Amino acid sequence: MLYHLLYPLHTHYSFLNVFKYISFRTFGASITSVLLCMLVGPSFIRLLQKKQIGQSIRDDGPKSHLIKKGTPTMGGGLILLAIVIPTLFWADLTNKNIWIALVTTGIFGLIGYLDDYKKVILKNSKGISGKTKLVLQGLTALGAAYAIYVLRDTPAVLKFPFFKGWALDLGWMFIPFTVFVIVGASNAVNLTDGLDGLAAGPVMTCATTFLILAYCAGHVKIAEYLQIPYIPGSGELSIFLGTVAASCLGFLWFNTYPAQVFMGDVGSLPLGAALGVVSVITKNEILLALCGGIFVLEALSVMAQVVSFKLTGKRVFRMAPIHHHFELKGWSEPKVIVRFWILSILLALFTLSTLKLR
Repeated sequence: MLYHLLYPLHTHYSFLNVFKYISFRTFGASITSVLLCMLVGPSFIRLLQKKQIGQSIRDDGPKSHLIKKGTPTMGGGLILLAIVIPTLFWADLTNKNIWIALVTTGIFGLIGYLDDYKKVILKNSKGISGKTKLVLQGLTALGAAYAIYVLRDTPAVLKFPFFKGWALDLGWMFIPFTVFVIVGASNAVNLTDGLDGLAAGPVMTCATTFLILAYCAGHVKIAEYLQIPYIPGSGELSIFLGTVAASCLGFLWFNTYPAQVFMGDVGSLPLGAALGVVSVITKNEILLALCGGIFVLEALSVMAQVVSFKLTGKRVFRMAPIHHHFELKGWSEPKVIVRFWILSILLALFTLSTLKLR
């Protein structure tokens, strides 16, 4: 909005020429996002408390979590506000990538809201059934895949890091593969959201990493120099990703241990979907698995636990997802969180190093 209102005036007021630059608008959107979280957060939390939207706690989980019962949840609504509003303010709204990312994120947020609503408001501990949630996620991801493949005419290839010439032509398999990436990323982030700030930290590092990757992919000279695919218009996603990272940063002010508010599915599901859809647009799906290694680890720990218990009757971990396993081994909650954050930062740095290791 600001881009369309102010940049055309640069012929009269030369200083408005800064709105031409993605870097300037990314910083502007990120700052707006953090400030929005910080300013609206206290009122948002009070509203949740007033409506008695409190978290229920599993009886079979770590006993230290029992004191969290009743803590306001569905705080992901604040994250969505801090993503959507600044993006609409600062991005070029004629860019198809922005709308694909925003719409996908918003619909996943709505799915998360419906799940949280059934759990918290209607007191249905199961929320939306797993099958229903998966179908809704799949249909949304299918729409995103169609938009990326058909409307953007994106090459249906899978690029491999470390090898500049390696690319797998997926053909029609690009559609189901895209659905798998988006739905998988969404649910992996959702599984990670089990401790105060545990999901927000890695999402922030992943979003910042993909901000850099998207900017490089959208700049023809940088893409040519780094020998990565040039994706026209993908640089504008830097603004969207800036708001994703900044909204998590602002949310952490209230979500850090001990949390004043929890994210809920309304936050974790769209955050994962946002990372997934951006990775597909920028042709960095494999790098998402590397950068988001924490999310992959959490998802695999749940899968391993379920398969092992069904086949042998024994559990691989004391409790899944794996962050609870470390808690039950005696690690304090802050120790688990910070160590997972450290691993996430290291993975992000390694991901960025692949830009030159080709």
